[in-house]
Amino acid sequence: MGRVTLQTVADRVGVSRMTVSNAFSRPDQLSARLRERILDVAAELGYCGPDPAARTLARRRAGAVGVLLTDSLSYAFTDEIATTFLGAVARELEVTGIAMTLLSSPRGSGLTPARDVVLDGAIVYSVDGDSPALAWLRRRDLPLVFVDQVAEPGIPSINIDDRIAARTAAQHLVDLGHRDVGIVTQGMNAPYETVYEPDTDSVHLVPRERMKGWLDALRPAGVRVRAVNEAVNGEVEGRRAAGLLLDQPDRPTALLALSDLMAAGALHAAEDRTIAVPGALSVAGFDDSPLASRLRPSLTTVAQPTHEKGRLAAQTLMTAIERAQEGSTPSRARHQVLDTELVVRDSTAQPLN
Repeated sequence: MGRVTLQTVADRVGVSRMTVSNAFSRPDQLSARLRERILDVAAELGYCGPDPAARTLARRRAGAVGVLLTDSLSYAFTDEIATTFLGAVARELEVTGIAMTLLSSPRGSGLTPARDVVLDGAIVYSVDGDSPALAWLRRRDLPLVFVDQVAEPGIPSINIDDRIAARTAAQHLVDLGHRDVGIVTQGMNAPYETVYEPDTDSVHLVPRERMKGWLDALRPAGVRVRAVNEAVNGEVEGRRAAGLLLDQPDRPTALLALSDLMAAGALHAAEDRTIAVPGALSVAGFDDSPLASRLRPSLTTVAQPTHEKGRLAAQTLMTAIERAQEGSTPSRARHQVLDTELVVRDSTAQPLN
């Protein structure tokens, strides 16, 4: 037998090409019995369905949306906040039959998946504003939704108020009586792995706003503040940064971390030095990832609605795609700011002196 095509299956079953096509791409148009018969014949003939590229051209739909992440895709599989967010997006898309494609654009690699992958739209998740991948998505004029990004006119966004959220964590330490606080962070415009007096200079939205929030509470209270900036938001980096602060002759009595991952590293650094937490050192994180409650001591942190972010991002993007494909006039972009909550656990307490 020569090449098996849509017409081959249609001739064998005795139906039209369109009916066979519907069996693969629009099953609701057929009875269950007829669809099963067509698929059985297709399987017998070794036919896998219409060519995806041809189907995309015919329908003017890719059947896939992108999620643009930070530089490394490994982030999607190693950070529990990222996996929670992506899981929520995936669950929302499951009922639509739309696929999810993870995108990244390592600087200087020459790789441009955001330019080349066929997509109906994309979620941009905590990406630098000058990212080459983001620039390509803009050029393609795709429907976009921003998450943990600076809100822009015409693009729906879903954020938390990182500044207010971080302020609550810092104020908690102030209220406990801490007057010497270290900050373990990433993404600031400061030298790496060096103790410095922090400022709010950063092109990255999340670390910049969290630093503003911490300093909003600490500086008016007369708290001494020192920070260490790392290149990556990770547990290893948090351990190294916290170690630098804890090795100071007059070490801080408390640490604030950009994330629960970095806070976990801070707890390990304290353990390395037999510094009791919270007896001799308090540690607070950010995110309330599953890690926070697993740590010992359990971690005081700021809870953000990561699952809700993912769910809303997928819903908002699907609505934008539908409107674009219908040729509707874009509705006014909605900028949603979700609530956060300070969760006090066992890693913070009053200072010893």
